[in-house]
Amino acid sequence: MKEKNKIDRRNFLKTVGAAGFGSVIASKQIKADTVEPNKTDPNASGKEQKPKLPQVQKRKFGKTGIEVPILSFGAMFDIVENQIILKKCIEWGITYWDTANSYSNGNSELGIGNFLKKNPQERKKLFIVTKASGARKKPTPQAVVEAVEERLQTSLKRMNTKYVDLYYGVHGLNDPVQLTDELKKWAESAKKRKLIRFFGFSTHSNMAECLQAAARLDWIDAIMPKYNFRYMQDEKMLAAVEACHKKGIALIAMKALGKRIKGGQNEEDKKLIKHFMQGGFTDSQAKIRAALNDNKFCSACVTMKTIATLTENASGVLEKTKLTDADMEALSKYAKATCSGYCAGCANICDSALPNVPYVSDIMRYLMYYNSYGDEEKAKQLFAQIPGKIRSKLLRTDYSTAEARCPQHIPIGKLMAEAVSKLA
Repeated sequence: MKEKNKIDRRNFLKTVGAAGFGSVIASKQIKADTVEPNKTDPNASGKEQKPKLPQVQKRKFGKTGIEVPILSFGAMFDIVENQIILKKCIEWGITYWDTANSYSNGNSELGIGNFLKKNPQERKKLFIVTKASGARKKPTPQAVVEAVEERLQTSLKRMNTKYVDLYYGVHGLNDPVQLTDELKKWAESAKKRKLIRFFGFSTHSNMAECLQAAARLDWIDAIMPKYNFRYMQDEKMLAAVEACHKKGIALIAMKALGKRIKGGQNEEDKKLIKHFMQGGFTDSQAKIRAALNDNKFCSACVTMKTIATLTENASGVLEKTKLTDADMEALSKYAKATCSGYCAGCANICDSALPNVPYVSDIMRYLMYYNSYGDEEKAKQLFAQIPGKIRSKLLRTDYSTAEARCPQHIPIGKLMAEAVSKLA
């Protein structure tokens, strides 16, 4: 990429500091890197018009033969009244949109539906992904399949589309036994009926085991696990990622920012921010780029509620240079220094130590939503779905065994008490 066409990260950040990300789009025209032209403007005297904004690069989506943007739009919020964010995504070339049946009580999917109703011509540009929220919790494999079908039909109606490009038939896989023969047959049927193009699952817990199991199957097209600079230290996770990559399964990184359970900034956060600001990055840009430095992942899915966040993240993945060894070392040191504040999702360890309280890793994730993402209502709603008999035990349970086994050395007992205080 020529020097004149590069985004000057330092000047970009200075501009942002003075005026805010939103005004950058309005006031600063950024030249596009080599991109595909849009349709010819009938008023442009036959000349092809290029996009006003640089286009996010693409990578191969596993063995499917298609490509997707390396940055995908996480729509885990109400976008019914926030249609501008969808338009801006398309302007940046961020055409991979990830939602779920449960997000914002359906208002995420309804927002996409409103957009497609007004802009039906845009559907062919988009790679739309949704998930069968809660279906895996049904009591029998057949009941799971029925719930998966019902949720898909609801999602299609909400989004005003005849099909989705990728369907996560298991949302939050935590045990490979949930990948049943019944679910395989349903996926095959849904593809034949042209309701879905590809099938896969998302996973927050016991991820290495879930990925290794998927690599032994022949019907999983894509997986979205948590993956960030923290997991780059986990040999089991890296081996599982490698196994899926060799199988041709598309991998999408979620939770790429690796946010801690407790919000706010500590001294380690400040050190990391200072390090990357000196190099012209925000810490968020650097963390997303770190995940994408692993070419086994085709995209990083990030929730982007505002134009400011969208601009920051899109600009952060545009340049083709990778992070330096010093940058990766800074992230590694930060991961080690803050590990006791991050749940790695190894739920099987907590579950074996706390058989009567089997939701510990989930609760820590909900607390992270509350403290670090600002999704207080979502955190409370998820916490409320935990059976009452389990919630009633949280303050009466001895967590010392689980804390002793936790590889992250997390103060589980204190966090469970905080969760009851904030989420109950």
